[in-house]
Amino acid sequence: MQRIRIELLIAVIASVGVVCAAFGAQPGLRQSAPASVQAEAKGQSIQEINDGFVQKISKQIAGHEQDPAGKVFKNIHILTNTPAGRLLLIMNAGYSRALGVTCTHCHVEQDFSSEDKRPKRAAREMAAMHRSINDQLAKMQNLETNPQGHFINCSTCHRGAVDPTASDR
Repeated sequence: MQRIRIELLIAVIASVGVVCAAFGAQPGLRQSAPASVQAEAKGQSIQEINDGFVQKISKQIAGHEQDPAGKVFKNIHILTNTPAGRLLLIMNAGYSRALGVTCTHCHVEQDFSSEDKRPKRAAREMAAMHRSINDQLAKMQNLETNPQGHFINCSTCHRGAVDPTASDR
């Protein structure tokens, strides 16, 4: 169980630059305020907002939850073979919590595949840095033995805040 949890954490970090899906507005539908803006106005928590996105996208991919994320969603760079349903959980339970943000911090609400937002591009760069650090940790021979291995993830530094150097944490 502990190993599975560790592997999930590693997968969460490894996929920082992964996007959930690309779902644009459907033609003919009246556009209202983005769902995240509406949810925040209703006083929903970050997690409630993100859970809403996951529920919506889960309905859209129904029947394809076990298909590779790279075949179900657009613009997937890593974890392409991860089941699509698991990728949604990784994004929701991992990234958003590690940074304390809603999905729309990185993603354009009507097009999750878009690269328009700087935080999404920064997340892809952070994922590369994270992999490099974990590769170096794996090579170290003089660290105390740890059956799960030595690794870092987003929470190692961010601890629920976008700015890991924020003084109010």
